[in-house]
Amino acid sequence: MATDALEIETGRDPKGAVIWLHGLGADGHDFEPIVPELVRPGERALRFVFPNAPVRPVTLNNGYAMRAWYDIAALDRRAGEDERGIRASAATIEALIRRENERGIASARIVVAGFSQGGAMALFAQPLAGIMGLSCYLVLAGTLEGERHSANQATPIFLAHGLLDPVVAPALGEQARRQLESAGYQVEWHTYSMPHSVCPQEVTDIAAWLRRVL
Repeated sequence: MATDALEIETGRDPKGAVIWLHGLGADGHDFEPIVPELVRPGERALRFVFPNAPVRPVTLNNGYAMRAWYDIAALDRRAGEDERGIRASAATIEALIRRENERGIASARIVVAGFSQGGAMALFAQPLAGIMGLSCYLVLAGTLEGERHSANQATPIFLAHGLLDPVVAPALGEQARRQLESAGYQVEWHTYSMPHSVCPQEVTDIAAWLRRVL
């Protein structure tokens, strides 16, 4: 389980939290620089938690060990999925949420966000104030219908994808959107003319969405 995490508080006594999961091979510092762009001076104080995924061999990268929330055999939805790794990382997210609960922040004031592989894990999270998936896809998509709970049916979801993404095909993001909407979830969908990255307009849209859900 990943237990180390970078934390940034935008003010005293935070009333909300954002747990942000990095992508494959990155670490908790990946999205640290955009925090000042998401919360204006004088706005409600938030705690941003950027956990580090464990280091593990990744089949897709010839078994090279790197930070990863789960193993990836191939960027092909027909390939087998690392269910054990996915569920272990889900338990890590749940532990981080409980930690925020213990520090006085209710689940209804917590957003789980993530980019790419981290976004896929965010979409696998429990009921919260909101879920954000950037340039990602659904993991264990076949279990959604059987494992989803009515308690999180109203959880707002922010999905965004680059139309020029060569790593996670835009069609995978669209597929996630369609499946979530078919299941009755509220999905705010954005696309941008960018590759597998984050662009300034996306950061602006994320900031606006966070203001609404928190």
